This record gives sequence, structure tokens and C-alpha cells, in this order.
Amino acid sequence: MKKTLLLSAAASAMLMAGGDIAPVVEEAPAPAEFLIFNNIYAKGEIRPRYEYVDVDGNLNDAGKSIEKADAYTNRLTLGIGADFMQIDGLSVYLEGTNVMGSGDFYSTGRDDNNKGLYEVVADPDQTRITQAYLDYKFSDTLIRVGRQGVNLDNQRFVGTVNWRQMPQTYDAAAIINNSIENLSLMAAYVWRVNTVKEADFDTNSVLLHAAYTFMPELTLTAYDYIIEDFADTYGIAATGKIGMGGANVTYRAEYAHEKDPSNGTGIADADYYNLQATANISGFLIGAQYEVLGAGDNNGHGAFYTPLATLHAHNGWADIFLGGTPKDGLEDLNGMIGYKADWFGLAKVVYHDFSSDKGGIDYGTEWDVLYKNKIPGVKGLSGLIKASWYKTDLDKVAHPGYAKKPLAFDTTKFWVMLDYKFSTK
Repeated sequence: MKKTLLLSAAASAMLMAGGDIAPVVEEAPAPAEFLIFNNIYAKGEIRPRYEYVDVDGNLNDAGKSIEKADAYTNRLTLGIGADFMQIDGLSVYLEGTNVMGSGDFYSTGRDDNNKGLYEVVADPDQTRITQAYLDYKFSDTLIRVGRQGVNLDNQRFVGTVNWRQMPQTYDAAAIINNSIENLSLMAAYVWRVNTVKEADFDTNSVLLHAAYTFMPELTLTAYDYIIEDFADTYGIAATGKIGMGGANVTYRAEYAHEKDPSNGTGIADADYYNLQATANISGFLIGAQYEVLGAGDNNGHGAFYTPLATLHAHNGWADIFLGGTPKDGLEDLNGMIGYKADWFGLAKVVYHDFSSDKGGIDYGTEWDVLYKNKIPGVKGLSGLIKASWYKTDLDKVAHPGYAKKPLAFDTTKFWVMLDYKFSTK
């Protein structure tokens, strides 16, 4: 009996001391958690803007003067993205944009109550899904399918028209490959273009783009934009940055040609030339450009035009040539001076001299000025002031076919804008 009590006491002491003879009871593992979305992030933008438009002498169909436009509009964009289905390289992104304006003293360019009464500010009230795509990235290749923004090079041929409050987006399938060092390849099939004014259209178009960087001083880009029922536009551009003493010079030299479309109907046969350079000397900027959009001919071929471009960025901010290149073509000789620094922001003045590609027609001249900078104290907030003055030189008697075109009227435009962007990524 005494022996039994001693053994029991020893066993109890060992248990209390955590001895190895105590049985180990393991809990059953929790079932693995499967998340459809992870690494979720959000981003957005709020962009209020005032725009003033005054076109001197512009008349409506009834022969009455069209009043100047005073427009207060706002862009609100919210987007959310995430990795998808826990598959390496697979992600999704969804974005919506709302545009809302005062609407009282401007026309949106659509069939609204102010059409023909006030000048146009092309920012109608609307809400839409601006991007909704699926990405799959593996090795040095990205595949993107769905509604997306597409900006190629300087957006002279393909862009999102981001200056307007509702951007232009593309329903497309695109593949980008960078597996060869210094070489970037892109191919996209576009089945719908969603324009800034809800004038969306279906298409069967192909975008092909390749760029090879030989050195910082030289990148060669070749492209072919096959736009259904418009034209096949193919071209080549040389770009780069060259150090010259105390200056950094960036340049672009480009040639393109439009021919009859291979997918659909249309008549095209025109050339494009662009030579431009900008020097940065300790923040001081000086630049020049000579750009030619070739004329049409007597066989019905139209002048060189880029329907998918961010056109506001080219040929003056007054948007005189937004509706299309004149049938006699367009030569734009312009010069720029400015200053850029982190503490100062960007200020610049641009002067344009517009004339025809053939026929020796003087269209007019334009002054553009801009100042933009970050606003201190609020991360992601910036401001912009911008103005444009176009003065026509057109002889309406000698060229009556242009008498009612925008290039026949003196035009003044002015903008004040705030832009707030945020991202949790």
C-alpha cells in the first residue's frame, strides 16, 4: 500500500512539472481559407474645373450670335483592384467615373437645350464604367482583356483624351511582351471605342506597336493602326534624350502614312511628318516643332487624320482642328518657352502658326499659356491655370469653303482646375 502511494505521488509530481510522460493532445488543423480577392487596393480622383469659351462672330443656324460658355464641371473617379483567385499573376480592376456640371451656360455639343445658344464645352453629365479588365502577367508578358485606357507614345494616334472630364476608353484584348531586352511589343484587338461624349461605336480594329531602345539617345518605334472603315496608318519614329553641355535635349522625328483600310471601306492616301525638340537648361525650357498632316487629293482621299488621338494635346489648346484636319491639310509650326522645377511646378508659353499643306492658305495663329503645380499641405492635390487665344488669318472670300469652320473665328478659352488623386496601393 505504501509503495503504491509513493508511485502515485511521483507520477503527480512529474505531471505538474511538465514531464514527458504527459500525453500530448493536438487540435485538429483549421480548414484552409480560400480568398477570391486579396491584396485589395483602391484609388480615385476628384477634378473640379471651370472652363470659359468665347468664339467671336459665331452664329447659329438661325443667324443669331452664340453666347460665350461658362462651365463648372467635376470628375469623380473611383477604382478598386485586387489579385484574383489566388492565381499567380492574375488580377482584376474595376473603375467608375461620374461627370456632373452646372449645365446652365454652356452646350455639351449634344442635342441639349443649350445647343446653338451657348458655345460648346464637351463634358456632358454622365456616369459609366470607365475600366473593367482582367490582367494575367507571367514572366515578361502581360495579357489584359476588358475595358481599358490605352495611351501610345505621345497620344498623337491613340489616347484616352484625359483632358476632357470623361476619358475615352477601349473594349479590347491586348498583349504586351518585354522578354527581349530593350524591346517592347504590343498588339491589341479593339471591338468598341467609348468616347468622351457617349458617341460610342463598335469597331474591328487592330493596334500594333513595337519599340526598341538602342541607347538613351535613340529609341526606334514602328506601328500599324488598322482602324476599321477609316484607314491603315503605319509609321516609324525616332526619339531620345541627348546631353549637350549643360542642356538635356529630347527629340522626336516621325513619319507616317495612311492608306485605304484593309478591314472595311474608306479612302485614304496621305502623309504625316513631325520634327520636334525641347531643351532643358537647368529647368529653363525651349522647344520647337514642325508638324504636317498631309492634304487630301482630287480622287476623294481625305487629309491625314487621327480619330483615336488625344487631340487636345496637339495643334493648340483652342481645339480649332478637333473636328478634323482641313481638306487642304495642316502645317503647324510652333515654339515654346517655359520653366520647370519641383518647387515651382511648370510654366510655359506656346506660339502656333497654322497654314495649309497645299494651296498656301494662312489659317491663323495661336498663343497658349499654362501654369500648374502641386498644392502644399495636401498630398495628391494639384492646381492648373491655362488659357488659349486663337486669331484667324483666313480670307473667307478667297476660301468660302472654310467660312463656317472653327478656324474662321477668333477663339478664346480659359481654364482653372484642381485635381486630387489618392491611392491605397
